[in-house]
Amino acid sequence: MERTVGTIVRGIRAPIIRQGDDLVQIVADSVLNAQKAEGFAPQERDVVAITEAVVARAQGNYASIEHIAADMDEKFGDDTVGVIFPILSRNRFAICLRGIAKGRKKIVLMLSYPSDEVGNHLVSQDLLDEKGVNPYTDVLTEQKYRELFGVVLHPFTGVDYVSYYKNLITEMGAEVEIVFSNNCRTILDYTRSVLTCDIHTRQRTKRILSAAGAKVYGLDDILKAPVNGSGFNEQYGLLGSNKATEETVKLFPRNCTPFVEAVQQKLLEATGKTIEVMVYGDGAFRDPVGKIWELADPVVSPAYTKGLEGTPNEIKLKYLADNQFASLSGDALKEAVSDYIREKKAGSSEGRMESQGTTPRRLTDLIGSLCDLTSGSGDKGTPIVYIQNYFDNYAK
Repeated sequence: MERTVGTIVRGIRAPIIRQGDDLVQIVADSVLNAQKAEGFAPQERDVVAITEAVVARAQGNYASIEHIAADMDEKFGDDTVGVIFPILSRNRFAICLRGIAKGRKKIVLMLSYPSDEVGNHLVSQDLLDEKGVNPYTDVLTEQKYRELFGVVLHPFTGVDYVSYYKNLITEMGAEVEIVFSNNCRTILDYTRSVLTCDIHTRQRTKRILSAAGAKVYGLDDILKAPVNGSGFNEQYGLLGSNKATEETVKLFPRNCTPFVEAVQQKLLEATGKTIEVMVYGDGAFRDPVGKIWELADPVVSPAYTKGLEGTPNEIKLKYLADNQFASLSGDALKEAVSDYIREKKAGSSEGRMESQGTTPRRLTDLIGSLCDLTSGSGDKGTPIVYIQNYFDNYAK
């Protein structure tokens, strides 16, 4: 019978994961139980994806405000520290900021505007235009910001992040000065000791400030190694962390490759099928209303099995139908398009007109985004996602 359904995505329920749990066995059992209960059979190149949150939780990869403060002491001593380009997030950055400020004498907090790196807006672009402010050249003090814009609440959270971050710092006993600029060099007018908190542009920021003679670290350098028994991430430090409690953060999971390979092996033994496995965090997509770019993690997927390497090799069906095969219809069109797809070779669509409009992104970024949208970040209770037919095409 001809297949009538393409990609199928299922959120898989799992127990609440605790530190020390055998996550490999839990994932395998959850998938196998779902297959039995829902009546679907495993196939070659199915994909199992596990959210980074439960991987880190099983690893017990947590750190406290005190751990962050101790690492800041080690790196900056009594220096006035410029904390620049943080994202605006109670979940992602607020607890980190408390640890960063604890024990500091003074923090110079430099915020990008009109939005942070992932699209959370302090003010709208329209308001900047109205006030005649150029965010590429103008540096604003907190006083000038207030004179121009007053109190602006985030449209989704209702939070005035300028006041919120300022209060977090002062509550930890540090003096704070707030500056608004999109040029990382601006901070050097205030201090030569800098903690840069941007995510995807951090290497460039470090390079520019280091060349200017600054002592500069990134969030990825804080808790890169354990501090007094804390969790850590040797590659990403505090990047990708989330609020766990009012005093602790859950760090991005570490050393995930053995985990995904172990899950793949466990499922192979149980099903006889080679199923691809990945760990995923934030998807890489932008909300058209709130303008928020979802990817606050350093990467979409910190680990995946080898079958998920690479990018899609796809062609645009509507381009073929409107061009090469414009004279055909019905079964003749279907067969011609199917033959064209069957004959394409790996990488053959790159740079060709018939591939334009397909998505030139890594498989793990595409699948991770699909998984993030499926599992959500709330109470669905599906930290495992099972995907079938993702690698199928019209010709199969």
